[in-house]
Amino acid sequence: MDLTAPACPAGWRRARIVAAAVMIGSVTVRGEPVPVRYAEGIVHAFLVLRTTEGTAIADGDLIQVARGDRVTSRLVFHFRDGSVNDETAVFSQRQQFRLLSDHLVQKGPSFPQPLEMSLDAAGASVTVRYSDDHGQQKTETEHMDLPPDLANGILPTLLKNVRAGAPPKQLSFVAATPKPRLVKLAVSVAGQDRFSTGRMARTATHYVLKVEIGGLSGVLAPLVGKQPPDSHVWILGGEAPTFVKSEQPLYLGGPLWRIEVMSPAWPR
Repeated sequence: MDLTAPACPAGWRRARIVAAAVMIGSVTVRGEPVPVRYAEGIVHAFLVLRTTEGTAIADGDLIQVARGDRVTSRLVFHFRDGSVNDETAVFSQRQQFRLLSDHLVQKGPSFPQPLEMSLDAAGASVTVRYSDDHGQQKTETEHMDLPPDLANGILPTLLKNVRAGAPPKQLSFVAATPKPRLVKLAVSVAGQDRFSTGRMARTATHYVLKVEIGGLSGVLAPLVGKQPPDSHVWILGGEAPTFVKSEQPLYLGGPLWRIEVMSPAWPR
């Protein structure tokens, strides 16, 4: 069928115009960094990584140290199968949160594509080291115009500081793939969910983050089954907001895994 013929339906013509516009490109909206409402300090939290069915698959630590207005936050998970997910983010908190660098290592059988990604916001570069299908070590370096609202490694920190009634419309994120890609995370509030600690009833704000893939890839992704699933983060508000749990994939194409805070268990 010749879609350029005058007799083609108007719907086809509109579809072709939209597709052409997508291939040419789209306007990039630079997000605003999240203002600091609650400054970060020293933290050591014990975490557990579970499947959405509740099976524990990894034990984790969040270790955070602040020196002046610069914070280093490391989140590491040790999987039961020997895999490791280790991410260290360095960010500043002078009036606004700004990611300075992020280093992510994923290795082991839980990750179909083990890789290491280093992000340098000041140098506007992202480097990914990975093994191809033939086991050859590859390195890809991309120079990117990295926006000031990057959320890699600091997403819970940002969500603790937003106002539940008026969260940012979107945040920026560099997807860890052999060829790194800058995407947008559309932020919305799903509501208030109840939970308890002991006999205390509490309420957390449920945030939903949807990956918006720009360009032609974004149009085709849902059609070919490659649209990433939505991520979910629960934040307890109040005088000292805190992370409660999240459900998110740790790698592109991965399943939703649940991160929760856990309490120490003492031997009897």
